[in-house]
Formats: sequence, C-alpha cells, structure tokens
Amino acid sequence: MRMKLITLAVITAVSGVLAPPARALSLPQSFINYASSPVLAKPGIILIDPATSETIYSNKPDLGRAPASVMKLLSATLASSALNLDSSFHTSIAAESEPDRYLLTGEFDPWLSLSSYESKKYGAAFSPSLIYSAIKASPGAKRIVIDYYGLYEKDLEQLKKYFRGKVYLSINKLPTAASVEEKVVTPLATVTSPKIADILKFTLLWSDNTKADRIAKLAAKALGYPAGPVGVQMALEKVLGELGVSTAGLDVYDGSGLSKANRVSVRTIAELLVKIKDNPTYAAIYQGLPLAGKSGTLRTRFTEDAPKAVGLVKAKTGWINGTVSLAGYVTVGIEEYVFAVIADRITPTEPKRQAARVAIDKMLATIAKPKPSV
Repeated sequence: MRMKLITLAVITAVSGVLAPPARALSLPQSFINYASSPVLAKPGIILIDPATSETIYSNKPDLGRAPASVMKLLSATLASSALNLDSSFHTSIAAESEPDRYLLTGEFDPWLSLSSYESKKYGAAFSPSLIYSAIKASPGAKRIVIDYYGLYEKDLEQLKKYFRGKVYLSINKLPTAASVEEKVVTPLATVTSPKIADILKFTLLWSDNTKADRIAKLAAKALGYPAGPVGVQMALEKVLGELGVSTAGLDVYDGSGLSKANRVSVRTIAELLVKIKDNPTYAAIYQGLPLAGKSGTLRTRFTEDAPKAVGLVKAKTGWINGTVSLAGYVTVGIEEYVFAVIADRITPTEPKRQAARVAIDKMLATIAKPKPSV
C-alpha cells in the first residue's frame, strides 16, 4: 500500500506532463527524471502507443520548435507522397553541332556524385563520367563549353573544380526547356541515379542535408507548388492534412532542418510516425532510420551510456547549435512506441549538446525491452 501511495504522489507531482495518469503508471520514475533533466532545458517530448494512439507521456507537445534534422522526416514523407519511389533520375550529355560544345541535361538528380566510392557502394550517378565522354569526343581540347538544363548550379560548380587542371569547363545555364529542344545534338552518355526510395533511405540514415532539401523541393513541385520553402510548406500542409496529422505551428524554411527558423511540434512529428509506420507508401522512411548503436547517425549512440537500448531504438537524429532532437520508434517488448524529443533551448556548445543526447538515450533505455523470444 505504501508503494502505491508513493507512486501516486509522484504522478500527482508531475501531472502537468503526464497524460493520461492511468497509463503513466507503467512509466518508470527514471524515465520522468531524464525527461525533466535540466540538461534538456525544457524540451518538447511525447511518447505515444501507436496501437491505441494514446499519449503515454508529454511535455509541451504542441509548441513549435526548431527541429534540426528531424525535419527530414517531413521531407521524406512529402517525397513518398509525391514521387514514384521506384523511379530514378537520368542525366545525359550530348555533343552539339559546334565543336567542343556539349549539352548536359537532367531531371534534377539530388545525388550527382563526384565520388567513385559513393557510386560503387551506393549506386550514385558518377557525374564526372559525363564530362570524360565529352573530353574523349574533343581530343586535345583545353576548353569545352557545357550548356546545361535540369541540373543544380552547385553540382556544375563542383564539376568545374573537379576538372580544374585537366580541362576548363565554360558553364552556360539554358533558360528554358524549350531552348534545349532547339538544339541539334548527338547523344554521348547517360548516368542513372539509384531508385528514389534508396536515395531517401541514404538521406535518413546519414542525415544528408543537400539531398533532403532538394527532394523536398522536387516533391513540392511535383504536387504543383513552387520549388522553394513556401511551396514545401504548402505541400506539407496538404500531405499531412490528408494523413490526419496536425500542422499547427508548422513553419518551413528548408527541407533539411538546418535553418533555425524552422518550427514543428513534437506532436506533429509523433502523429506522423504513427500514421506512416505500417503504410507501405512510406516504407522507405522506416527502413531508412538509423538503429541505435548499429547504423547511420546512431551507430555510436547508446553503446556506452545506454547499452540496454542498443538495437531497440530506430530513429532520426538531429542537431543544430541550440537544438538536439531525436524521433522514431522504441521497442518495448511486443510493442513499438513512437516518441519525439526536440530540445531547442540548449546552450550552443558541443558539451551541452552531448549531455542532452546522453539524457535522451538514457531516458529511452529506461523503457526499451527486446521482443520476447518465441
């Protein structure tokens, strides 16, 4: 009887962050202690049982916060809704009628790579091979002109640097698709990206900012919105609304989470994770999430400070100067709970961020349990 009274007293003391109290009885006090740790600086936290959509624990879940790379979950959802994930991007080069002049056309592949390692390991399109085709067609040329359309300017700038000392690339962006059609060309070579599903998985696993932002904007455009922050915001409001996910407080400035001006609540993130968990349209998101102590940006997390949770937390990491975030799924026996944590008031130093990560990891370890063996 004494133990029951103590437990009820603890629940009453923290009733402002628990909902509903009856479910909170299953939470260990250590979870609550870590969740309210000063190192997290009054974070947004939510824990949901997706089987019932019941909120087990919450702290300021509706406040819009700077999510850091947890924002990539929204971008991946948008891409999964708007794009054919079994399709790939194609980028081609062709010789124009004028000597030493070439036409480079693409479909805004978000992953044109200068790395032969990335190309071999992950299947990324190796863009230098296109220029090598042009060099081969212009033996001895010290300068070649590249007209381009459907590629990112940054990728062309990087190609130019890549070939510095080999050949000078004079880059010329064509204004419209019609200007491409006007040219008479002879095809030389084409490179193809991995499937979009695989690009999404890589982006989430390794938290690739460039790919996430590009994919979000491509998805917004595919839905008929501008390919920029405003368009991404509008597209997300549409897609999340159709999923039945709250967009209250959502404010989008990029698709990567790098902007400190981005705002999203932990409730929005958690509701989204509940909705997409068993929906095949969004399978690439779940499959792409890092696994605690095992893969991606979580490969070195949990191993020392919270080893009990190694292999039991599958989540998207995030950080910018004043934010540490984590959102995903935690295995608790036969259940897999959804959680989201955004601590966006942290002193912007690495020791403070690391202390916050440790608190989050230890918090999750208090409830993480492997599935019972059959």
